[in-house]
Amino acid sequence: MPLQVEMPPGGKHQQGTVVIGIINNMPDSALQATEKQFSALLAGAAGARPVRLRPSYLPEIARGPQARERIDACYWPLEELLADAPDALIVTGAEPHASDLEAEPYWQRTVDLIQWAQAHGTPSVWSCLAAHAAVLALDGIRRQRLSEKRFGVFTHSLTAQHPLLRGVCDALVTPHSRWNELPVEALRSAGYTLGSISAETGADCFVREGEAPLLCFQGHPEYEAVTLLLEYRRDVGRFLRGERDAWPAAPRGYFSPDALTKLGAFRAKAENADDPSTVFSDFPTQELAAGLTAHWHGDAVRIYSNWLDQVSETCARARPFHRIRI
Repeated sequence: MPLQVEMPPGGKHQQGTVVIGIINNMPDSALQATEKQFSALLAGAAGARPVRLRPSYLPEIARGPQARERIDACYWPLEELLADAPDALIVTGAEPHASDLEAEPYWQRTVDLIQWAQAHGTPSVWSCLAAHAAVLALDGIRRQRLSEKRFGVFTHSLTAQHPLLRGVCDALVTPHSRWNELPVEALRSAGYTLGSISAETGADCFVREGEAPLLCFQGHPEYEAVTLLLEYRRDVGRFLRGERDAWPAAPRGYFSPDALTKLGAFRAKAENADDPSTVFSDFPTQELAAGLTAHWHGDAVRIYSNWLDQVSETCARARPFHRIRI
């Protein structure tokens, strides 16, 4: 198979094979879903190219027993991953607990990882909150809190003829789910190439060029069709249990009119219940999922295929004897 998920200790780093380390920092509830999303996306992007995916983690992120068991069994300790230097990195966001990223327990480890990638000339992808951390560490650009959650599927215009966007639709559709964003003008002033942008979401996809190029996403092209549905259901559950003050807004540009009608009926039922938490089991998950498709997936595959081309070119010209192990 072109894509293999490789467990530690792994095999020899063979010529012609692209080895990608994916640092999965998502919360326990999304840990395996994130593995599945990126594995499927990279499998589509790899084509006939042999790719090995090595999952890893930041040890400062607290884990429950089940997630810890999976990490211990299937993930590479970060030091071991970097010791057998991968050809590229993908770093996912973590659930934030502090308003200031520099106050997070994993901040210094993230900075160390960014510095490692820069020192080794390693191409990398930084997803959502990880992108916010990367531009803060490298260029001092701070994220800004939004007045409401940026949640849904949004259409973006391409603003640059960048090789990473070769073959991508001019109206690029990407899911977003975040409470913060990076100022567009600050990214431009720091020299980032903005690949896709919209008035609603700001910068969607952007690149920091150099010997170790960074491809950053504020959105989530890796999401499956039902991912936003499951996030929305989670937020509804938090409201019904009294863990949040307001009923969550449905993701924009995602549900059909019929689905929104079903959601309205469920909300009315919950609001009329003596104990709203008791109706959560009636949330129409299966009915809503039946009408959803990941129509953004084709362009996501093309972007990652172009990125793998970039990684392969970097491997071919930079430190070939360092990267090829016999």
